[in-house]
Amino acid sequence: MPVITPNNTINKSVDLQNQNNSTENSTNFMVQLRSVTKTYANAANALVDANLSVKKGEFLFITGPSGSGKSTLLKLLYGEELATQGQVIVDECDLSGLRGDNLSLLRRRIGIVFQDYKLILQRTVRENIAVVLQAQGYTRKEIHRRLEPTLKLVGLLNKANYFPDQLSGGEQQRVSMARAIVATPPLLLADEPTGNLDPDNSWQIIQILRKLNSFGATVIVTTHDEHLVRRCNQRVVKVRDGKVYSEQ
Repeated sequence: MPVITPNNTINKSVDLQNQNNSTENSTNFMVQLRSVTKTYANAANALVDANLSVKKGEFLFITGPSGSGKSTLLKLLYGEELATQGQVIVDECDLSGLRGDNLSLLRRRIGIVFQDYKLILQRTVRENIAVVLQAQGYTRKEIHRRLEPTLKLVGLLNKANYFPDQLSGGEQQRVSMARAIVATPPLLLADEPTGNLDPDNSWQIIQILRKLNSFGATVIVTTHDEHLVRRCNQRVVKVRDGKVYSEQ
């Protein structure tokens, strides 16, 4: 399941207007945060002067305690939140300049795996995955072509016609992952994907993410599971009190 680029393209005429000079070409990066601060209406700072660069094809863990700003950071990357100050650049697009259709097109290039699965209880596994492609205008033939290899990848081909309440927590998380990857986005964001799972299911989820990374996807995972992070031996950054620290 190689990573592909959708036919629709984002208008980048408003992007990267004020980017800093760099010795490394910005096209090498999938994600860049430049002096990003996020302040909420109650004056609480979720992030403070945060800087982060993630290369295309990289696997990154973001660690830190609950409330440290990890989830806010991910929300900034897919446009759920907007930075109060600074630049958030994803796939060469400055999110501060994206609106409407352009933001929607960028989001199609991002797969998101949530801790609480966010499945539609009245739909089968197959239907939960297909709904993403239907919303993006894929043909019935193309949807059918993509479903089987995606279900195989997450080990759920034999449960394609089950409903979410017939699945274990680990299986539900794999449905959530299948839904995130079925359109083969170049960027995957996983927000505490193992937070509700036992060690065996957690490792299975991480192995799937690593396989997707080997296909070329950039993968960013937030977690507070330090044992899992050490076991994976991937790049790690830590968020603490709204600041981002490299552990390399």
